[in-house]
Amino acid sequence: MYNLKDLKSYTKSYKKSVENPEAFWDAIAKANFVWKRPWSRVLEWDFSLPKISWFEGAQLNITENCIDRHLEQNGNKTAILFEPNNPNESSEAITYTDLHKRVNQFANVLKSKGIQKGDRVCVYLPMIPELAIAVLACARIGAIHSVVFAGFSANALASRINDCDCKLLITSDGGYRGAKTIDLKSIVDTALLDCAGIEAVLVAKRIHTDISMVSGRDFWLQPLLESASAICEATVMDAEDPLFILYTSGSTGQPKGMVHTTAGYMVYSAYTFKNIFQYEPEDIYWCTADIGWITGHSYIVYGPLLNGATTLMFEGVPSYPDYGRFWSIVEKHKVSQFYTAPTAIRALAKQGLDLVSPYDLSSLKVLGTVGEPINEEAWHWYNDHIGKRKCPIVDTWWQTETGGIMISPIPKSFDGKPTFATLPFVGIQPALMDEKGEEIEGNSVEGRLCIKFPWPSMARTIWGNHQRYKETYFSAYDQSYFTGDGALRDENGHYRITGRVDDVIIVSGHNLGTAPIEDAINEHPKVAESAIVGYPHDIKGSALYGYITLKNSDDTNAAALKVEINQLISKHIGPIAKLDKIQFTSGLPKTRSGKIMRRILRKIASKDTSNLGDISTLLNPEVVETIMKNSL
Repeated sequence: MYNLKDLKSYTKSYKKSVENPEAFWDAIAKANFVWKRPWSRVLEWDFSLPKISWFEGAQLNITENCIDRHLEQNGNKTAILFEPNNPNESSEAITYTDLHKRVNQFANVLKSKGIQKGDRVCVYLPMIPELAIAVLACARIGAIHSVVFAGFSANALASRINDCDCKLLITSDGGYRGAKTIDLKSIVDTALLDCAGIEAVLVAKRIHTDISMVSGRDFWLQPLLESASAICEATVMDAEDPLFILYTSGSTGQPKGMVHTTAGYMVYSAYTFKNIFQYEPEDIYWCTADIGWITGHSYIVYGPLLNGATTLMFEGVPSYPDYGRFWSIVEKHKVSQFYTAPTAIRALAKQGLDLVSPYDLSSLKVLGTVGEPINEEAWHWYNDHIGKRKCPIVDTWWQTETGGIMISPIPKSFDGKPTFATLPFVGIQPALMDEKGEEIEGNSVEGRLCIKFPWPSMARTIWGNHQRYKETYFSAYDQSYFTGDGALRDENGHYRITGRVDDVIIVSGHNLGTAPIEDAINEHPKVAESAIVGYPHDIKGSALYGYITLKNSDDTNAAALKVEINQLISKHIGPIAKLDKIQFTSGLPKTRSGKIMRRILRKIASKDTSNLGDISTLLNPEVVETIMKNSL
């Protein structure tokens, strides 16, 4: 798998990948995967349309690459290691042979309910093995899976089902999340009042409670699996056939169904997993994300299984039964690679070291972060207390739209640097653009982050709305994919993501990225987290409004704290970046993946709260009302 094992191999591979991308990816794809028919052309593309096609003419099935090809040599190896929410419940090890059988049985159940190649199947399950198996079962028969995180509301679920016209829904009687029991089936029943296209609902048992089952529509999953054949020939897929649709929030609040296709996604997710996490055959790999997000798709299911890895699925939350749960799991399963979100790291750091020190973390080899840039204080805590200064940290930058990691440190090749995503992965050609659409050359510069050349795992369209895909990602800059993020490139060519461009605030003619300001604020010993937005100002055009959560909400000397925070900002960035308004909050509105919803905070700061959009899908919708009530 073309191992990137040192700086020399990275430099050589990167040079090949940008000078002759077709030859580079042709070699990777030929050497590492099973194909039913080879491709006639590696790449055809035109960003002005936009139209991107990788490995055109090739035929394959991704599940044969994830499962079947591992059976002869590694059939008894654990593929999925399931750790339940309750630490007193036994974990479950599913071997590749077991997985093969269970995926085939599930695929045959789907076929028995009329699901065919190209049909859309919605998966609304907690983090239990059936979630990963359902995804693979869809891929086995060529159905397009659309996973919806099992924390979304009935309205959010219904809108996603209807947008891509799903024919079947897979859910469970409920789920566990920490101390909470979630009644998923009642959410499904409410959603389906507005979903005429759903013909059948398959229900897994998890919490074993009495639920309503609609006759002729709802079916218990287990009896169907038990009677299904364990033999299911993989459906032949064309390289550009859709593999899945995954919805991501738009800046307008209307979610976008990003379409990822089969061959390119397979090649890139496998290759990035192998090299960025430096996976070795005996390792136990753990990504704490939910499969309802792209991180879970690429780096819990597909990337690891394509490499024959053991991938850990965790049903629970980091705070249950206490904030030592992550570290107890690392010790229990001897986890080698650990991949989580900065939000989780900050929450765990806030609890102190008493819940870290009892556990043996010596098995860890690589630490990763995902979802947002990690601030310097959290990076050092992670490095010092979890990695013991022996584990490289890969601060990965990528998006739902990109399908795989785009910019990241690579262990053994080059080290991470606090707050920096560092260098592009092989094949990725980033560019910084100015507001006139011109590329900014050289180092020690800042601009809008674009990608100049296609990569295999990029989304091909927005389901049912290619025009929106074009306008969102390819209209701002000619023949370039616009990420929506701002970035700076330092004197060594390393990239730091400065935040969404709509989070780049022009104050008195100065472009201020929110991420560096937040990093400065978060260095204050009393600050847990912060979010900066702009609001209209008569003189400056825009001024800065800071929402700040303290580690101890009992801190009462607000006036002194505000002075100290602005002094920190002035020290690290300059007086121009000081905050005009500071509001201390009990929390910040976040998506279920941990991203702060700055769109909502901007509206509150601007006194424009008439239409906040659907906030029911937030992790903590109740915090919005509190922030509005106390806004300045």
